Amino acid sequence: MTKVVKFGGSSLADAKQFKKVIDIIKADSDRKFIVPSAPGKRFDEDTKVTDMFIKLYDLAAKGKSLDSQISKIKERYDDIIKGLKIKDYTLDDEFKAIKTELEYNPTCDYAASRGEYLNGLIMAKYLGYEFVDPKDIIFFNEEHGLNSYKTEKKVVERLKGVKHAVIPGFYGSDKEGQVMTFSRGGSDITGSIIAGAIRADVYENWTDVSGFLVADPRIVENPVGIDMITYRELRELSYMGASVLHEDAIFPVRSAGIPINIRNTNRPKDEGTWIVESTCHKPEYVITGIAGKRGFCAVSISKALMNAEIGFGQKVLQAFGDNDISFEHIPSGIDTMTVVVHEDEFVTKEQKVVSAIHRLTDPDSVEIESDLALIAVVGRGMKSTRGTAGRIFAALSHANVNVRMIDQGSSELNIIIGVENEDFEKAIKSIYDIFVTTRL
Repeated sequence: MTKVVKFGGSSLADAKQFKKVIDIIKADSDRKFIVPSAPGKRFDEDTKVTDMFIKLYDLAAKGKSLDSQISKIKERYDDIIKGLKIKDYTLDDEFKAIKTELEYNPTCDYAASRGEYLNGLIMAKYLGYEFVDPKDIIFFNEEHGLNSYKTEKKVVERLKGVKHAVIPGFYGSDKEGQVMTFSRGGSDITGSIIAGAIRADVYENWTDVSGFLVADPRIVENPVGIDMITYRELRELSYMGASVLHEDAIFPVRSAGIPINIRNTNRPKDEGTWIVESTCHKPEYVITGIAGKRGFCAVSISKALMNAEIGFGQKVLQAFGDNDISFEHIPSGIDTMTVVVHEDEFVTKEQKVVSAIHRLTDPDSVEIESDLALIAVVGRGMKSTRGTAGRIFAALSHANVNVRMIDQGSSELNIIIGVENEDFEKAIKSIYDIFVTTRL
């Protein structure tokens, strides 16, 4: 069996955490390919090393001295090396190279990627594993998207015959060979890419929580955990704000049918959450999870006999697309169509969009409603349970929450509910209570 194992920044914040990670790796001989993040926060007021490197880039871009900031960053790594008691090993030459690169060719992606790079060097040295620079095996195309074909081919070629390797997360290279990063949290994607390419049996993702929770613990006190979730369910929850795993980390392993196991570095005996393609495992609750976001607005278009007009919806979406605005949901009626968008993207272009809608579709009216929050209630158990939607609306009514929008696909995997921004937390609590706390 082969496992690809990714460790987050909180798991590698200092030497004490590093030792926990080493113990976890050594406890299972199947953990052969390790993907480390940059050191995270050691305490609440601390600064993540990636943010320290971004500040270093800002100084370089302004032509200011880098020495003081480099010393602060180097101190973090020196403390880890000292705490691990790695003899006759320093990163002095690496920091000299970083300083030279940023003085003569400063790019933010290069600077931001150095946290993972240096952590990978330390881990490879300590474990005696081979170090593989992702710059040589992960490739982006011109649109900043992953070049999946080239990447998979190179990963397979490079790791063929390699028994153990450390591969830093978060970055690769562009068409010109320059370092390019994923979005923040992108080490999750690196681990998924490696696991998918080598057809690993399991992709373990170690962090500071024991898997996914049914609801956000900042909203619901001590929510229960999720022991198993499907890729589709996770995709819905991640997109709507659940943030344990980067939402794009699902795709490389999903296509290969590889399960993901979310684990807790600080509680390694916890089973965590298993993310799978499909399962006959019956969930404990009707719903798998609740997640949501604030800050949406709804653009409602009305026109008599809209349903008989061929291409009407396409024209409406063209008005948004021409202004570089993506949509979230499109609930509709016979003579109405509503497009839900992010308010911060829409507010500066709203009149352009409204004008385009009038020009392209000649509607009877266009109305805009703001201060909308979207909540996704997700669960494979909803399809086989009668009255799920009714229970949701009963809970919201009991909590005096006004429902402004409803959207449900034919798969019955999720129900999207729109409420006032100010009712966001109250709505989530009421839904959690009826399905989990009281199980009415």
